[in-house]
Amino acid sequence: MNFLNKIKSFFAKKFKQPISNTALLLTITICTFVAMYVFAMIVWGGGFLNIQQFFNIFNNNAYLIIISCGLTLVMISGGIDISVGGQIALITMTTVCMLENKGGSVFGALVVALAIGLAFGVIQGFFVSYLKIQPFIVTLAGMFFAKGMTTIVSVNPVTVKANETFLKLKDAYINLPGIGSYARNGTFIPAYLEIGAIVAIVVVILMWAMLKWTRMGRNFYAIGGNSESALMLGINVQRTRFNAYVICGLLAGIAGFVYLLHTGAGNASNADGAEMEAIASSIIGGTLLTGGVGNVIGTLFGVMSLKTINTIVIASGLTQPWWQKITTGLMLCFFILLQSVILSARKKKLGNMAS
Repeated sequence: MNFLNKIKSFFAKKFKQPISNTALLLTITICTFVAMYVFAMIVWGGGFLNIQQFFNIFNNNAYLIIISCGLTLVMISGGIDISVGGQIALITMTTVCMLENKGGSVFGALVVALAIGLAFGVIQGFFVSYLKIQPFIVTLAGMFFAKGMTTIVSVNPVTVKANETFLKLKDAYINLPGIGSYARNGTFIPAYLEIGAIVAIVVVILMWAMLKWTRMGRNFYAIGGNSESALMLGINVQRTRFNAYVICGLLAGIAGFVYLLHTGAGNASNADGAEMEAIASSIIGGTLLTGGVGNVIGTLFGVMSLKTINTIVIASGLTQPWWQKITTGLMLCFFILLQSVILSARKKKLGNMAS
């Protein structure tokens, strides 16, 4: 508790104003990621010294970054959505069957992906916001429905092989000028980002701008912090919470198509457990489970931290998958404990002000 107060006092002196809980959690998340990555570079070197491995965090996890932004928005508003992983499986299977078996276009597949995500967002948002059903129950039903529909679309895995337009888009990437590494023969190899990674970065920027500078963004924080107070301030709580689920659904649609761009295949097990990784990334990034506090920039670093610690575990020789789950659980517990300490400090401060 005293350590956190010292950090807040440092920033208050540095910037002439108290640091918010959101900014404090964001700072801790960024420092944690930087410390882990620098530690890995010093201890293991190898791939961690290759700049492309850093950018591969974006390339390999673009879909996770996108759905984590959606989960962050829902959690800021005081809700939860555990159906996004099932939505991605359904979207990838549906779109890959369109492209490979039905001769569909890339644009048509994108429209279908967005439509599926939007449908889940609208229906689940309506049940949660207007019918006042617990979001965990609603999205749990949505998860089972999506996974069941995925197997109805196709039981067997499907890979896009014939659609040339999609294959060209899948293999497209953007070289980063002046950034890269040298091979042993002295050849410069530029670093690159896939199309999906570019989309994920754009989503993070747009979501950050929306939460920071728009009225709707401020409303999400308001209803998550205290919905009754938000209602007294004239905020339409039901519509705002509904909007959060709609945006989350749209982002799931985008994430599903980005996932397909990266893998080029549809499978009933696609993105299995992605919803839990997205929730964990949001929490590590500083989003409170109780709502009202969070930042998509922190969520981005949450995803990067989660994947970096998994890579460190593998580099340590612990290749069994359960070690990654154990370290993820420990990391998640640490940040939940940290959040509870900050919440306690905030309640104590509010209590002192009230007295």
